[in-house]
Amino acid sequence: MRFVPMLGLAVFAACLTVGQSAALAESTDKGKAAYMQHGCWQCHGTVGQGGVAGPKLAPDPIAIERFMQFVRTSSRTMPPFMEAVLSNDDLADIHAYLASIPKGPDAKDIPLLNQ
Repeated sequence: MRFVPMLGLAVFAACLTVGQSAALAESTDKGKAAYMQHGCWQCHGTVGQGGVAGPKLAPDPIAIERFMQFVRTSSRTMPPFMEAVLSNDDLADIHAYLASIPKGPDAKDIPLLNQ
């Protein structure tokens, strides 16, 4: 008799996990689209690797709170992006996209670099 409630709880937990994974995938897809649409890639590279004008953003972007504050109030080379131009949801999705970018291989693990 105790097995049935435990099974129900396990199924519920599995559904939550699958739902969160789907939401995260959707968020990163939206974030990549917003990153490209708003021109972030022009200075920071297509996968946040950094470029001539912008620093590296990924992998491991700064905390979301600092990220949002900087984007909104930047007084450096990058112009600030007000909420009317880039919504908080889009900005959170961009952060999710940057956080989803995997780390590249270590240089010692690339045979061509170790000849």
